[in-house]
Amino acid sequence: MIKAIVTDIEGTTSSIDFVHQTLFPYAKQHLRRYLHAHADEPNVVAQIAAAAALEGRSFASIDEAADLLERWIAEDRKATPLKDLQGLIWAEGYAAGELSGHVYADTPVFLRQWHAAGKALYVYSSGSEGAQKLIFGHSDAGDLRPLFSGYFDTRIGMKREAQSYRTILERIHLPGDAVLFLSDIGEELDAAREAGMQTCQLIRDAKAKAFPAHRQARDFSEVPV
Repeated sequence: MIKAIVTDIEGTTSSIDFVHQTLFPYAKQHLRRYLHAHADEPNVVAQIAAAAALEGRSFASIDEAADLLERWIAEDRKATPLKDLQGLIWAEGYAAGELSGHVYADTPVFLRQWHAAGKALYVYSSGSEGAQKLIFGHSDAGDLRPLFSGYFDTRIGMKREAQSYRTILERIHLPGDAVLFLSDIGEELDAAREAGMQTCQLIRDAKAKAFPAHRQARDFSEVPV
């Protein structure tokens, strides 16, 4: 019996295009200005230092740090310092009403249905925990955050590594066969299954690469819970 559902965001609850065509360009457009405006804030200082450490170098200026981070955005790097900074920038955008979190029409319907049925809901995304809360807190369907019991990001590990999913199971205190992981990415599903979780691949559009080894669903109405 499924007691908890862990869901990805891109291509699962929300459109990949929203992330890549709206969120990423917004962060890139405002990154350099944001770094200069908040250069003395401890969290920003810490993320710049973490980015420098990942590169094995130091930055001579804020603009040099911005150059690297903009390149990482273009490369879609899953680097935690970048994800945290993107989340801070998006927070400004949501607060200003310039951004609204996209979710598929069926997403809030079935999240509420599963929650009402007693399923614990969690998010695991490469986006920072803060960015995850922004998408669901400012979604097109309203504030969905009360439906979730927790959020996981790359601080627990990368999404294609089985150990990341073992850590999630330890954190939520459930055996793998009681947890269903939802994603559009086959390699992530492979890692979750290796950790003992049940899996289902969302095939929402033609961009999704089918992995027949996993159960598949075109939307949340077809997810076996």
